[in-house]
Amino acid sequence: MSAPGQDRILLAVNMFHPQRWYELLSGKREVVLEPEGSNDPSISYAVVWKQKPNLLAGLPNLKVIFSVGAGVDHIIEDKTIPTGIPVVRVVAEDLTRHMVEFVVWRVLDHHRQGRQYREQQRQRAWHDLTQRPAEDVSVGIMGFGHLGRAAARALLALGFQVNGWSRSAREMEGVSTFSGEAGLVPFLNATDILVVLLPLTPATTGIIDYTLLKQLRKRNALGGAVLINGGRGRLQKEADILRALDDGTLKEASLDVFEIEPLPKTSPLWNHPRVFITPHVAATSDPDHLVPVMLKQMEAYERGEELENLIDRTAGY
Repeated sequence: MSAPGQDRILLAVNMFHPQRWYELLSGKREVVLEPEGSNDPSISYAVVWKQKPNLLAGLPNLKVIFSVGAGVDHIIEDKTIPTGIPVVRVVAEDLTRHMVEFVVWRVLDHHRQGRQYREQQRQRAWHDLTQRPAEDVSVGIMGFGHLGRAAARALLALGFQVNGWSRSAREMEGVSTFSGEAGLVPFLNATDILVVLLPLTPATTGIIDYTLLKQLRKRNALGGAVLINGGRGRLQKEADILRALDDGTLKEASLDVFEIEPLPKTSPLWNHPRVFITPHVAATSDPDHLVPVMLKQMEAYERGEELENLIDRTAGY
């Protein structure tokens, strides 16, 4: 453990219970939940999730900020944080597995007509539905970074056609890849099930709107286009999703994230018969798996090694 009062970690994880994070971090380093004043010189690292505004603004010796989730918009949007401080997005196999499980679960449920069979069970109806093979269905992953590529590998193994779209070109064997503004419409036109794993940036805020959804392939083996959002809530316009569901642009949707969280009880999404809702649990951050990754990075940084999974503050991811 570092000497008392030196190289301390500030732990600020709103919407997570901090106890387990604190236990694991404090086994190796001194941890505090609040700075000792707005200009606390003892804090070298910050481990955060949706931290309070201005919390990190005046810490003179802050070296690195770690996000405990895959998203980093809560850090990017805090303009009081000095731009020179590196920000690390935690990448861990446990987090990746959780997201891959979520994507495969929701793709298979839509593909194997889970909603229809649940309704038949409610009605005590015994009817088999025509089932098309996975190879007839194209899954498009919008956001083709580490998580997107991991999900693509799992879907390819199940026999689905897979498309990938990203801002800049990224190739992957077995996947039809598209990039940039020029590639977006062709990507959507070739996609039956749209899986959204984009980071939230000024350029992607509200990108999942009615105009975009209209570009998805409708005449397909599923009988209509499907939306799955496991990325960030403010990527989507929920009024547009409802419009698309009601006019047949979308057949179904699985939503794990929302413009406002928790999802207000008054939201019409709750009762929509063709919407499946989960409470932002696609890839829950588990401190038992993520804290060792952070501590390893801190130790490597102090040995003069490069930090891994640094975000580009300008690009927003």
